[in-house]
Amino acid sequence: QERLEESGGGWVQAGGSLRLTCAARTLSFNSLAMGWFRQAPGKEREFVATISQTGGSDNYADSVKGRFTISRDNAKNTLYLQMNNLRPEDTAVYYCAGRFASISSYYHEYPYWGQGTPVTVSS
Repeated sequence: QERLEESGGGWVQAGGSLRLTCAARTLSFNSLAMGWFRQAPGKEREFVATISQTGGSDNYADSVKGRFTISRDNAKNTLYLQMNNLRPEDTAVYYCAGRFASISSYYHEYPYWGQGTPVTVSS
């Protein structure tokens, strides 16, 4: 069973930065394509970024492109999301997710999820 645990969320002023971490309690982390998704209050879960098993391929939502960077360290079984120049509209609960397949921006294609970490950006 793949277990994912996010951390690093918190409160930040607009223009600030946060780095989210997703620790994978699994022996198969380097076989998982990973993604970050977020869900704001009253809204549907939306795609943020995804990265391939080796880190050689990634994809971003247009709303975060140029501000967020997804990365992974397979030796540490850890996924990261560096978030810079944060905006109030980035406020949401952020989730990491994994799948034993190619990268995807569709949340329903990910069977493994963490519990989420909240991010609040004040104006």
